[in-house]
Amino acid sequence: MEVEIWSDIVCPWCYVGKRRFEAGLAGFEHAGDVHVTWRSFELDPQAPHEREGDLAKHLADKYGMSVEQAHAAEHQMTETAAGEGLDFRFGIARAGNTFDGHRIVHLAAEHGLQDAMKERILRAYLSEGELISDAETLTRLAAEIGLPADEVAETLAGRRGETERAEAIVAAESEKFHEWQASLEIAPAIASLRARAEEIRAAELRKAEGLLGRLDESQRNAVEAMTAQIVNKLLHLPTVRMKQAAAAADGVIYADAVRHLFGLGEDER
Repeated sequence: MEVEIWSDIVCPWCYVGKRRFEAGLAGFEHAGDVHVTWRSFELDPQAPHEREGDLAKHLADKYGMSVEQAHAAEHQMTETAAGEGLDFRFGIARAGNTFDGHRIVHLAAEHGLQDAMKERILRAYLSEGELISDAETLTRLAAEIGLPADEVAETLAGRRGETERAEAIVAAESEKFHEWQASLEIAPAIASLRARAEEIRAAELRKAEGLLGRLDESQRNAVEAMTAQIVNKLLHLPTVRMKQAAAAADGVIYADAVRHLFGLGEDER
């Protein structure tokens, strides 16, 4: 069984989720047959090498809350993490760009050490106050889990075409994530559209029976089949187009437009 998880290496909820996933997997009788791949997702692709200033102040500005509320959120997050055996220390966290860290996580995958590298970087950032955008820090952390020093150096130096390759990896992972996110919107929209069409078909059929008089079973079956075929033909192309839209960057917008045009409503999402 293949499991793919998109997350950033500075995301506190991602670290908590990792622990909870591991706990659930430990109780699964076929855990040995599960292979996990960590996919890249940058929460802030434009983040500087190291973000200056108070982290709580940055969070307050980003999410439209007061600094006090940001500190309270950090405290609650710390308690949640402690419940999973994690020691979060936001007071010493050094925020920065995660691009190079993702490159090292992908390098680790080539050596069967991806989970270990992911774990080490998460702990370094959230518990140890390490600057995980720093090349020397990443080199040391990679050495701790057994990655070849020369390959780490080449990866961080950008040789072997790593810069372009890493950018392509992150772009591909982000595209996959957005496709998956869009599919969550498109599938219910398709189901809602078909349900609305069937609701209208059934209502119009009842009206027609009232005008035509009582139909025998064979006549009713024939009318049922004919009207169902009409609905299927009408919805075939829109359904195909909606599925295609799920793979596009504007898939979610497309799904919302369909709901609005056909009056499907927010309660059916």
